[in-house]
Amino acid sequence: MKFNSELMKKLSDCISPSGRENNIRELIISEIKDFADEINIDALGNLIVRKTGKGKKIMFSAHMDQVGFMITHVDEKGFLRFTNIGGLHPKEILGQRVIFDNEYEGIICSEKLEDKEKIAMNKLFIDVAITDATSIKENFLIGDICVFKTDYYETDNCIMCKAADDRAGCYVLIEAIKNHPETDNDVYYVFSVQEEVGLRGAKTAGYSVNPDIAIALDVTATGDSLDGTKMDVKLHSGAAIKLMDKSIITHTNIKNLLTNLAIKNNIKYQYEILEFGGTDAGAIHTLRDGVPSGVISIPTRNIHSSGEIFSKEDIQECLKLTLAVCSSK
Repeated sequence: MKFNSELMKKLSDCISPSGRENNIRELIISEIKDFADEINIDALGNLIVRKTGKGKKIMFSAHMDQVGFMITHVDEKGFLRFTNIGGLHPKEILGQRVIFDNEYEGIICSEKLEDKEKIAMNKLFIDVAITDATSIKENFLIGDICVFKTDYYETDNCIMCKAADDRAGCYVLIEAIKNHPETDNDVYYVFSVQEEVGLRGAKTAGYSVNPDIAIALDVTATGDSLDGTKMDVKLHSGAAIKLMDKSIITHTNIKNLLTNLAIKNNIKYQYEILEFGGTDAGAIHTLRDGVPSGVISIPTRNIHSSGEIFSKEDIQECLKLTLAVCSSK
């Protein structure tokens, strides 16, 4: 299957941080509506897409939300105070452009600091380049949200964009739905909400679906750049089969399932141990009587930044592994 650049660009460009997933949900529905047997939206906003079968109940989950910012105070000079939605560090967002739902833009600035090392979120503000008090009042309110503004960019073998976490996982599930294999398995493709603020959507969706096994699709860090992360995962080395992160120790049966399917189907893979963070699988695996769960991870550099980078080859290997799980016995 050829990498679908048009789809990935649309997913990345869509503004939908945690708690405001309407835009991305409607986009995903428009992509998969002709391929689904059932489409449901639960009370929390999770999109649950089903390909019906009488066999094993398999649940995949990729989160729709992205990190962003919520406005906490608006002054008449056009300076907006904000709080972060999801894991963002003040040092890493200073100077970044942002865009609002209403298409207004701004840049993240800082108060004058004697010691730059002591920068904190409450010292930052967004300058929206508007000085008219009436215009400010009409266009910006407490509770408004914004996200990084970054142009989608790709080379022959990599993508650089915002919201790869986890629109890359959503991409895999959308393409899996479109290419769903012949199988007796009862497969649920879940696009979850509010992962970035505590795996909230996956918890309710997983309880509702009550699967026999669950696999999350999400990004993971790499150890092949100069950012100081020490781990074996790297770009162009295939789908990363998670062994552990801060939210889960992968069930042995799921680790073996994913490994054996990768070997059987000549899918390029690597093992992943992440010493921080978590995924939807962390919420799902402890539901009810317990759900054997694991993660197919997409190696990604610069996670939670305006320029996340992943490999086209790796995401295609993740898609192959996802489709192999769909038809597994």
